[in-house]
Amino acid sequence: MLYGIATAITALLAAAALSALLRVLALRLGLVDRRRRLRPVPLLGGLAVVVSTCVVAAAGGWTGAAPLSAPVGRLLSAGAGVAVLGLVADVWRIRTRLLLVGTLVAAAFVVPYGETGLPMGIASVAWIACVAVAFRGLDHADGLAGTVGVLTAFGAGACAAVEMMDDLAVLLSVLAAALTGFLMHNWHPARIAFGACGSLFTGFVLASAAVLTRTGYDALSTAAVLFALTAVASADAVLVVLSRRLAGRPLRRRGPDHLAHRLRRLGLTGPGATVLLGAWAFAAVLVGALVHAGWLGRDAVLWVAGVSLPAVLGLLRVRVYGPRGRPERGAQGAYGTQTHLTRTHATQGGAAQHDTTRTARGRAAADVYDARSRARVRKDVGLPAPPRSGGPRSGTRAPARST
Repeated sequence: MLYGIATAITALLAAAALSALLRVLALRLGLVDRRRRLRPVPLLGGLAVVVSTCVVAAAGGWTGAAPLSAPVGRLLSAGAGVAVLGLVADVWRIRTRLLLVGTLVAAAFVVPYGETGLPMGIASVAWIACVAVAFRGLDHADGLAGTVGVLTAFGAGACAAVEMMDDLAVLLSVLAAALTGFLMHNWHPARIAFGACGSLFTGFVLASAAVLTRTGYDALSTAAVLFALTAVASADAVLVVLSRRLAGRPLRRRGPDHLAHRLRRLGLTGPGATVLLGAWAFAAVLVGALVHAGWLGRDAVLWVAGVSLPAVLGLLRVRVYGPRGRPERGAQGAYGTQTHLTRTHATQGGAAQHDTTRTARGRAAADVYDARSRARVRKDVGLPAPPRSGGPRSGTRAPARST
C-alpha cells in the first residue's frame, strides 16, 4: 500500500518536471504541433509520461519491491516500442497505416494465446491496435486524452486488483499518476501537447491491460467490459470514420470532425467539452469495472451503448465540412480556433457571397493573443524581443498619404 502511494507520487512529480523541461527542448528544436494555428504548442509531452511510467515501474522490479511478472514485463516492453514509433511520428511524418501495423506487431507479443485461444487472441491483437490509434485521435483537444487516460487507468487498475494482479495494478496506478502530472501542463490552454508518442503508449498499455484482466472469461462479457472501459475512444473513432465516409473524405485526411470539435460547434467551450467527455468516460469506466467485479450484470453495458450510439448519431448531424468535404469555415479548429462565415445573396443579377473570417472584435482579440503567445515562446527559447518598428506610437510621424 505504502509502496503504491510512493510510486504514484514519484511518477506524478517526475512527469510534471519532465514536461516542463521537454517543453523548452521541443521549442528549441522546433518540434511543435502542426495542427496548432494561432499558437505553437511544443510536442514531447507524451515522452515525459512514457519515461516516468517506464522508469518508476521498472525500478520496482529492479529493487524487488514490486517485481513485474512475465506478461506485465512484455506489456511494458511492447508499450515502450510503440512509444518509440510514436516519437518518430512526432518528429517525421508517418502514415497512420504504418503506426497501425507497428502497433499490431507489438500487440502480438502481449496477448496470451494459450489462455485466450487463437481466434480470440487475433481479435484481441486487432482490438488493442485499434484502441491505441483511437487514443491518438483523442489528442484533438487540450487535456482530453490525458483525462480519459487517467479515468480508464483507474478502471482497468480496479479490474486488475479484483483479479489479484498486483503488478499490473501498480503499473496502471503509475500510469495514471504520470498522466496527472502531464495534465498540469496540458490543461487548457495547453503549454505542451501529448503527441503520438504519449497517446499511442497510453492507449496500448490500457487496452493490453484490459485484455490481460479479462483472460479466462467468456467472449460476450469480455467484449462488453472492454467496450465500457474504452467507450469514449471507441465513439470518437466511429464518429470520425462514419463522418468522413459519408462526406466522401479520405480517412487519412485530418479535419475538425472529432467529438470535442462538434461539441464546440454546439456552443461549449474547450474545457467544457473536455469535462463533459470526461464525465462520459467516468460513467462508462465505472460500469465496466462493476460488471467485471460481478456487482452488475453484463446487461448494464447496454446503458453505455444506449448513450453512446445516440450521441454519435446526434453529433454526426453537426455540420463540420464545407463543399467537397473541406472543413467548414465555421467549424472549430484542431485546438479551439474558430472562424466565422457570413454570406449575403443578391436578389438580382445572381447570388453574391461575401466571406469574412472574423468580426472586428474577434480579429483584435486574436491579434493580441498571437502577440502574447509569440512573446512567451521567445522568452522560453531565450530569444531577444523584436525591435519596435517606427510609427505613430514610437514617436515618429507617419508619412502623409497622397491623394
